[in-house]
Amino acid sequence: MNDWGKDFMAQDIAEVLLSEEVIRARVKELGEQLSRDYAGKEVVLVCILKGACVFFADLARQMTVHIKMDFMGISSYGDAMKTSGIVRITKDMDTSITDRHVIIAEDIMDSGLTLSHLTRLLSARNPASMRICCLLDKPERRECDITPDYCGFLIPNKFVVGYGLDYEGRYRNLPYVGVLKPEVYSDR
Repeated sequence: MNDWGKDFMAQDIAEVLLSEEVIRARVKELGEQLSRDYAGKEVVLVCILKGACVFFADLARQMTVHIKMDFMGISSYGDAMKTSGIVRITKDMDTSITDRHVIIAEDIMDSGLTLSHLTRLLSARNPASMRICCLLDKPERRECDITPDYCGFLIPNKFVVGYGLDYEGRYRNLPYVGVLKPEVYSDR
């Protein structure tokens, strides 16, 4: 995207919460930690589409263990601002996870309802282990007993976009995580 496009999108951002440099450094740390924790093991790294795709790609490049990449599409019923936690699989993995070490790469954990449901579904497939690695965590929004095993950043309860996160399909390609101005979404 040219600079004009990013400048145009930037006018909808109230504040940059996490800069591109800060995110890059933390993702590198997460990749190093996962590589230590899974040394000698083959991992199935699962990207939860679409929001985690940028984080997933950057994380995978920082890992030094053998990984298989796979993808899941998930639809949570509810409005654009809040999930209901009722999950529908729109794209399932192609790889069997039976007796394999699974790391779920997710963009953000807020209510936890979607990931709670997803981990129950995937547990029935008998993985050797399953962990959640999320870029962002909003613990004050949690509605169930689930926490990420690996977390990039704890963030306040603000509506964020960028680095894969969207509002109505837009802003995913911003290289940072920013707080969306309320006037952008409050009139809809």
